[in-house]
Amino acid sequence: MSIHRTESIGISAPIYDDSDAKDFAPDATINSVEDGDPSSKIDDVRVDPHTHLRDGVHRNMEQRHIQMIALAGTLGTGLFLGSGKTIAHGGPAGALIAYLITGSMAYAMLMCAGEMAVFAPISGGYIHYAERWLHPSAGFALGWQVVLQYCISIPSEIIAAGILISFWDDNFSKSHQAAYIIGLSVFCIVIQFLGVRWFGESEFIFATIKIALVVGLILAGLVVDLGGGPNHERIGFRYWRDPGAFAEYHSPGHMGKFLGTFTNFVQAAGSYMGTELITIAAAEVKNPRVSVAKAVQRLFYRIMIFYIGSILIVGMLVPYNDPTLLQSTGTAASSPFVQAFNRAGIKVLPSIINAGVLTSAVSAGNSLMYSVTRMIYGMALRGHAPRICAKTTKNGLPIVSVSLVSLSFALAFMSLSKGSETALNWLSNLSALSGYISWCIIGLTYLRFKKGLAVQGYDRTKFHYYSRTQPYAAYWVIFWCLIVIIFNGWEVFTKGNWSSTNFVVNYINIPFFLLLIGGYTIWKKPKWRKLEELDFVSNIPTDEEVAYDEPKPKTWFGKVINYLFT
Repeated sequence: MSIHRTESIGISAPIYDDSDAKDFAPDATINSVEDGDPSSKIDDVRVDPHTHLRDGVHRNMEQRHIQMIALAGTLGTGLFLGSGKTIAHGGPAGALIAYLITGSMAYAMLMCAGEMAVFAPISGGYIHYAERWLHPSAGFALGWQVVLQYCISIPSEIIAAGILISFWDDNFSKSHQAAYIIGLSVFCIVIQFLGVRWFGESEFIFATIKIALVVGLILAGLVVDLGGGPNHERIGFRYWRDPGAFAEYHSPGHMGKFLGTFTNFVQAAGSYMGTELITIAAAEVKNPRVSVAKAVQRLFYRIMIFYIGSILIVGMLVPYNDPTLLQSTGTAASSPFVQAFNRAGIKVLPSIINAGVLTSAVSAGNSLMYSVTRMIYGMALRGHAPRICAKTTKNGLPIVSVSLVSLSFALAFMSLSKGSETALNWLSNLSALSGYISWCIIGLTYLRFKKGLAVQGYDRTKFHYYSRTQPYAAYWVIFWCLIVIIFNGWEVFTKGNWSSTNFVVNYINIPFFLLLIGGYTIWKKPKWRKLEELDFVSNIPTDEEVAYDEPKPKTWFGKVINYLFT
């Protein structure tokens, strides 16, 4: 089968010549749990030309779902509970700088991933883009590393949610914790088995709660800072002057201030990781070229308002030498917002904040499960995972992938045993830098994508979304990711702090990723594709194939939602 290319408004349209369709296996039909349709042709744009498997997911997610997921999908315990550590380590200015730089990395990364996702809204997302436009071994290694990372993170989020529930449980015990784990796990698993539409609706609700919480906290914090609290004490930027804007971490003077700020990069990244989810969801959203483009463009405002605004307010309300910033209860008591309001004499907010953070933890587990099931499904379509994982129901649910990932929730029960809990925490630490590796590979993939388009005569400016800052945005995210990956474990090299365990935890991701690349290269011996050989046609739908006109809302509530999210 020969493939030709024509230009349309926004995306290249694949045109297939059936004259040599006999080159494909005759039994390659619709890949589904249900019996395939014998009349299905292999030249269907949704059929992978390498494995002959058909992409069976359906576009059932609405624009408002993807917009809200992009807006607040990754707001979680990292911001609400973990941000206190960034202030304690780096001071208010150090924390703010870390969140600003990490936020710029996240936005630069999503500009790269978003442009590729709008061009090719297909299953596998950024993992498939790495396989297609960077190198097959890079896609294989990236995919399985992220799958491992997410399968470890899912039970960690469920454990965190169970601990948050204990905030209201005066008789908290191991048996109660087990019951919470079971209940929360069943909730997330059921949502996934109900299909992508239910996932979209659940995340829309969770995101609405998180947005209301963070906006409420920022406004309440501003009121307190200006003297509107019960004690009517105007704080302003007092704590930026005393004890100071920067904390000294590990060393006195300017070096200590630098180290405090740099140490916060990993902590800040934990708040931003997952923004690339929208590229995974692009295969199941209606009108993806419009929806994903809008989601990427709005991320800048989300970062400035939610993340930067939150860190700025907290840094104004609590001095970095407050010992409560480093406490780790796993509940609202650890939140720097709670500590700030307690200092101002406000005692009624902890339960409200804890409830909001609980929804964030559940939402994180729900989103992670969705992401990893679609990653495994996408890899199976391209032959990087067992073929059976590409099976879908008639409603487009990757049933085998969802079933396999559901087993990862069992790891949450490791928290009930002290020895097992230590092992789980160690595994969680091992995956801490996987996100930075993913962002770096996305940047590298984009550079090849952009150069390949230019060599093959595509005009990016005619696409539905392109960034004028490229390739500098890609260079920016690659540079900072490499800096953090290489120097993340600096503490183990300081005098008296050497620890073999900490060294392994800080750097095991690098040899593991390289081992996956090397193993796949030796096993499959994939060919390095020249820029003129990169595939910008196969499986990529035309505008007409993914176009969708949103029905006009009839109720006032629907009109408000339509105005905000479409």
